[in-house]
Amino acid sequence: MKNFFSHLKGDAFGGITAGIVALPLALAFGVSSGLGPSAGLYGAIFISFFAAFFGGTPTQISGPTAPMTAVSMVVIAGIIATHEGDVGKALPYILTVFLLAGLFQIGLGLLGFGKYIKYIPYPVVSGFMTAIGVIILVTQILPAIGYYPKEDEAFVEKFKPQAEEVILENILKEEAGKDILVLEDFKSTIEKANQISQEDIAKESKTLAKKEASGVLGTLKVLPRALKSINKLELILALVTIFIVFGFKRITTKVPSALVALVVVSGVAYGFGLDYKQIEEIPTGLPIPQLEIFSKFSIATLTPYIFTALSLALLGAIDSLLTSVVADNMTKTKHKPNKELVGQGIGNSIAAIFGGLPGAGATIRTVVNINAGGKTRLSGMIAGVMLFVIMLGLGPVASKIPAAVLAGILITVGIGVMDYKGLKAIPYLPKDIKIGPLKLSSEVMIMLVVLLLSTFWDLVYAVGIGLVISSLLFMKTIGDLTAKRSDVKSLKEEAWPDEYGFPTALKEEVFIKHLKGPLFFGSTSDFLALSKQIPSTAKTVVIRLGRMQYMDQSGLYAMEDVLIDLKRQNITVLFVNLLKQPRYMMERIDIIPDLIPNEHIFKNFDTCLDWVKTNVKDEFKN
Repeated sequence: MKNFFSHLKGDAFGGITAGIVALPLALAFGVSSGLGPSAGLYGAIFISFFAAFFGGTPTQISGPTAPMTAVSMVVIAGIIATHEGDVGKALPYILTVFLLAGLFQIGLGLLGFGKYIKYIPYPVVSGFMTAIGVIILVTQILPAIGYYPKEDEAFVEKFKPQAEEVILENILKEEAGKDILVLEDFKSTIEKANQISQEDIAKESKTLAKKEASGVLGTLKVLPRALKSINKLELILALVTIFIVFGFKRITTKVPSALVALVVVSGVAYGFGLDYKQIEEIPTGLPIPQLEIFSKFSIATLTPYIFTALSLALLGAIDSLLTSVVADNMTKTKHKPNKELVGQGIGNSIAAIFGGLPGAGATIRTVVNINAGGKTRLSGMIAGVMLFVIMLGLGPVASKIPAAVLAGILITVGIGVMDYKGLKAIPYLPKDIKIGPLKLSSEVMIMLVVLLLSTFWDLVYAVGIGLVISSLLFMKTIGDLTAKRSDVKSLKEEAWPDEYGFPTALKEEVFIKHLKGPLFFGSTSDFLALSKQIPSTAKTVVIRLGRMQYMDQSGLYAMEDVLIDLKRQNITVLFVNLLKQPRYMMERIDIIPDLIPNEHIFKNFDTCLDWVKTNVKDEFKN
């Protein structure tokens, strides 16, 4: 808390400015998530305040972000679909997943995982960020042209037969859970089935229609239909919003262009009494804790979403710490990654309890804060308070905002979030792998795999697959490099400087092997061939280990296999300059002293040479 208020003026101006910038984005992310604008606003308020207060990056401004919202949108849609399309019924379970994600982040910070985020490969991050941009762009096409699947009566009509089946299936599941099906001879089930009204079918049909048109694939499916019924007013509002967001930046960047677009277009639309679709009403008064999170808590219900919550936590961690690096570069400071994760986790947990969207460190808002004079965590707390005041004072006014305006703002966010640097580099990256007749760049392949899988399948699994492919390719590359440097060569072919004085008469009896680099699962296959490449005249093998800094379990057992093979051939093995980590590994499974006694381990080559001169005889005298 040192110097907490020492930069009050700069922090106040930075926080207020960042809060104003966050307003339109918070509303837009809330609407696109499916929980409504208030969820985005609550998330921005609580995450900004508490992540700043407890976090490890003084100038960071946090709140709902494009990546977090994109993943949350999938989670929300999935849970709502399993609760008969009723947001009210699904909300406690959605918020429980968000709360769990926040708790996971706290755990990651306390366990010290913050320092490992830097090992995520750039192609994975690049593909993911570009996919986020594509997802936002595609999914905002429908609201931008004023098409809402639930309001298309002809489209909804198609789902009525399926809706009736879903309702009957839900009744059967409910009855089966209560053991009524057998006990009452289907009487209760038949009675409930007869009570299904046209209203129930219509409601379920709208839910199914909305689900069918959700996501990138859903949008593309209904796009031809949507283009036939464009609402010209909604399209004009969206296009004017996009034009102002990009155009106003050319005039000045001191005033947030998204805010200008929001105020101007919304003001004109409302002032002239245009017939546009408004966003959902923002509740007035103080945010209320959603205590149903705890009262309806169930391990069985939550179990399918544990991996999703962990993925959301990891994504938020990556998003936040990347922004922390940007803040460090601008302020010439160094953030505390683990403390930052704890702060983000606390912010997300509290936001979930009050019904807010999860979020992370937001790069644009953080940059705005720093440029406006923000120096300490007080700036992030002020940004949260600023949004809270706006919500209390201007909630009814904000409820008049056209939905098309927020769609236009999100389209500009989608365009801005894509990684153009990575896309531009595609033609210039070296083609280092071959698949059939094609030569490809491994980094481009990873980026495209993550991009396509994220866009058309699942964001979380796409990142996981990208990491696995990256790791495998990295291990292959390191393995190849290690193998090249660790070729089995006899003394006649290669000698290190301290070996030049080796007795010529003993060169047939002694074989020297140099290990350079780690002995791990990527290089074991070449090492296992060692015993087969030793000249038949050799009765002693010297393995020089001074450059083998690391050995994993695969390398350990490969070493054991080779030593056992050499022992069967009555070949004596000597170790030279065995380092600490490999020695520890070999002592754990008794390679030392069972296969290599301590008297056969030498600190340097000179002492080993003395042993060789004393114990090895020239058996091939001319």
